[in-house]
Amino acid sequence: MRFIRIKIPDVVIIEPKVFEDGRGYFMETFRKDLFEKHIRKIDFLQDNESKSKRGVLRGLHYQLPPFAQSKLVRVIKGSVMDVAVDIRKGSPSFGKYVAVELSEENKRELFIPRGFAHGFLVTSDEAVFAYKVDNYYAPKYDRSIRFDDPDINIDWSFPKDEILVSEKDRNAPFLKDAELFEYSDLYGDVE
Repeated sequence: MRFIRIKIPDVVIIEPKVFEDGRGYFMETFRKDLFEKHIRKIDFLQDNESKSKRGVLRGLHYQLPPFAQSKLVRVIKGSVMDVAVDIRKGSPSFGKYVAVELSEENKRELFIPRGFAHGFLVTSDEAVFAYKVDNYYAPKYDRSIRFDDPDINIDWSFPKDEILVSEKDRNAPFLKDAELFEYSDLYGDVE
């Protein structure tokens, strides 16, 4: 596995080694010892999977403490533009985002630590999206930020009139009005 730090170093791209032959392929999608050596200690508790059609945008989602979640995300089928937004007040990269293409072809994974809002846009006809989280889903602590927030200014590289979002995501608050994380409270937890 290769671990790639990007412009917000707490968010990490993971490229698994893929062994292919005439029968198909094999790869390790998660290995705790390597993950902890290159990123940090983690205890994933829940695996989730969704299927969405082209143009579906899910996000930007996060959970507040004490149910904040780190995520390890990947695409099993299709392709998505995956986005993580730093929502840790006081962070050097507060309000900045990273966008990474995840697909069944590139088999990349993205680690998104606590203190980030996460979303993805399906760019193929359909996509099957899978992810691990290190805290359980807690509806009372579930929050969203608008995917089209002008202060974040995410370049989704997709026609806006073809983007399909849920009512909840369409009505989410902008970053300036959202409940956020304090960088000083989370810093020790995301290192």
